[in-house]
Amino acid sequence: MAVIRDLAQVNADLQEQKERIDTVDFKMITFSLAGKDYGVDIMNVKEIAKADKFTYVPNAASFVRGVYNLRGDIIPIIDLRMFFQLPVVKKDGFENMLILRINDHVYGTIVDKIDKVVGINAENIQPPHPIFGDINIKYISGVVEKQGNLYIILDVIRIFTQSEDDKQKQRGAVAEEDAGAAPEPSFAGKAAELDSVLGFLQQSLPALRQFYPSDINDEWIRRRFAEWSGSRSGDDLQLKNPAEADEYLSTFFSPDTGRFWSDDYAARVRSLLPDLKSGNIQVWNIGCGKGYEAFSFACILKSRYPGVGIKIWANDSDIMAISQAPNLVFELGDMPEFCRAYTVKGKNGYSFSQEIKDSIVFEYHDILNDNPLPDLDMVLVRDVLSFLQAAEQSRMVRSFGEKLKSGGIVILGRNEFLPGADWEFIGKEPVSVFAYTG
Repeated sequence: MAVIRDLAQVNADLQEQKERIDTVDFKMITFSLAGKDYGVDIMNVKEIAKADKFTYVPNAASFVRGVYNLRGDIIPIIDLRMFFQLPVVKKDGFENMLILRINDHVYGTIVDKIDKVVGINAENIQPPHPIFGDINIKYISGVVEKQGNLYIILDVIRIFTQSEDDKQKQRGAVAEEDAGAAPEPSFAGKAAELDSVLGFLQQSLPALRQFYPSDINDEWIRRRFAEWSGSRSGDDLQLKNPAEADEYLSTFFSPDTGRFWSDDYAARVRSLLPDLKSGNIQVWNIGCGKGYEAFSFACILKSRYPGVGIKIWANDSDIMAISQAPNLVFELGDMPEFCRAYTVKGKNGYSFSQEIKDSIVFEYHDILNDNPLPDLDMVLVRDVLSFLQAAEQSRMVRSFGEKLKSGGIVILGRNEFLPGADWEFIGKEPVSVFAYTG
């Protein structure tokens, strides 16, 4: 009888163990850091993402890679390897990220590799022990074995929030160093503060200088803001007058704005032009100003496509500039080498040959109004779109697609970008060129 009772107990224990193993009441996203397996409660994971460009945050902790625009939300990015002082393998391209939601905040965390979703029974989670990881035990909520793999489960709430005791210790340490100084804000606080300032700055640029932030210039704005905030602090980050807006925008413009293009810049543009062997080349030059840009581009096209008919429709809304452009006169010393073969000497100085002049039609035109043009091979529109309101930018980009031949190109400003699947970037710094693939 005793043997029967013992066997019954063993069977009951085995059944209870099986039921405990089969019951999944805890799911985690698993990933690796420095060759070891980790997990985090799936309830704290908002999504999985990849990214390769982060905006630098000045004076942030060493493990903060910067901030990232996640579909309009600016979130801080923390490299967990650096946070735990683990080896970091440098890589080119996209980083693997877990996007975590902790209370009301969202964070991006960089890890080596994201694996899969693993379901376990919470009762199988064992208390943490220092031998299980290379990280501080206070950031580990437990360890668990699943199918031969040992997972260290991170306590991300503890990682990204401070306990009251931690805050008291921080305040005490700061008080010892400087009784009158306030504690340094956390990396999340700094990122939120900078995000707020950036938002204010983006609202100031249209008002002060009619520069309109959009997808076309967003990358430059954020890169410039990182530089700007790195050299200033506090209220100095905000744009308070047109002079400060001009200073902020000083690095935006393309090389040789308002003058003949240099030999170096012209050579870079020439190297990016498509192969055309016959026919006529039709170009729309928007915002030609006093004509320096249109004449420079005409000389490049003449040298790149000898024997091919060229017509440049050069438009500008500055009636004084556009009226003077056809009769541009200059000194030979002011002329780059690549243009000199297309110049003639007159009484008052040098001007362009009749061949070059005949290839350009200078017209006063507001590009916001419809402009009937033949099918185009190229659009030259450097540093113009960013000074149009966002809706007008979108309309102009659509019009480029409607007017360009398949394979036609748009030459934008150095710090401008054409979003959308119909555009393929083929440029090379400092020339921003997009081919139309629609």
